[in-house]
Amino acid sequence: MGGDKRYAEHIPVLRDAFIDALFSDADGCYVDCTFGRGGHSRELLARLSEKGRLLAIDRDPEAIAEGERLAAEDSRFSIVHSDFARLGDTLDAMGWSQVSGIGFDLGVSSPQVDNAERGFSFQKDGPLDMRMDTSSGQPLSRLLERISERELADIIYRFGDERHSRRIARSILMAKQEGKLNTTSDLENICFHATPKQGRHGGAHPATRTFQALRIWVNEEMDQIDEGLKAAVAHLKPGGRLAVISFHSGEDRRVRDLIEDQVHPCKCPPQMPMCVCGKTPSMRWLQKKPVRPNQDEIDLNPRSRSSLMRVAERLSEAEGRKLAGYSAGDL
Repeated sequence: MGGDKRYAEHIPVLRDAFIDALFSDADGCYVDCTFGRGGHSRELLARLSEKGRLLAIDRDPEAIAEGERLAAEDSRFSIVHSDFARLGDTLDAMGWSQVSGIGFDLGVSSPQVDNAERGFSFQKDGPLDMRMDTSSGQPLSRLLERISERELADIIYRFGDERHSRRIARSILMAKQEGKLNTTSDLENICFHATPKQGRHGGAHPATRTFQALRIWVNEEMDQIDEGLKAAVAHLKPGGRLAVISFHSGEDRRVRDLIEDQVHPCKCPPQMPMCVCGKTPSMRWLQKKPVRPNQDEIDLNPRSRSSLMRVAERLSEAEGRKLAGYSAGDL
């Protein structure tokens, strides 16, 4: 497989750390929630026994085509065209309730960015699409036809942390109305000139945060993360691992907070001598701080620079009660 050109074009981020975090049982069942071009899946399959099983899901039809080729080569592997929000239904349909490890590699993949026709990059001229699943949903060009300036500014600020969101939103909708917004190059130019001159040079390109925010909006990525992580926690067996790679602060905050709610679910006032709400932990952090790529990986794959990974482990009910300070007869 090392000579497969399609595979070689995409270097999976935090490959070894991700697989080390997920893997605990060679005979177990695992889920790769973002197959992409299969970099992580192939590495995980290399560690599984003949009894081990790996399910991959992806929204991208091109990723599904690549996954189907892998499924034809390896009977331990299967792939489903789906998204995070339907992860629970997918696992229920397969009868998988005791999963050994579930991994997410969030955001957009390198092949998606590099394909101008997908509309993800301001460095390549392409249509205003940005859909991860090109077989469903509305492209960016259509969504911009029915949104107010205030709503668009809120999206750019909330999902992109863009402080010039109002100026950019106003310029985008004005250009759209005048017929001057048709391609990603148009959008890049609008973002550049809507940014004050002192913010146009040095650091990230002025369009970076807006493109990120619009992509998240088009694909409902934050809602997808919410539903996917909830389903993952519910389907992991005790000792099962959850590993999530994110690429920007908004994603990471969402992941951290969702898992933290499972690690410390108690909402009792801090002055209470012990928990009385009855909520017990279902997860524990395996690393207190996120894992980041080392310099060697960044040199090999510059796009990994902003990546970080959080890893948690599913607890049994008994372990959760013990951590919460309950005895077996208290609940």
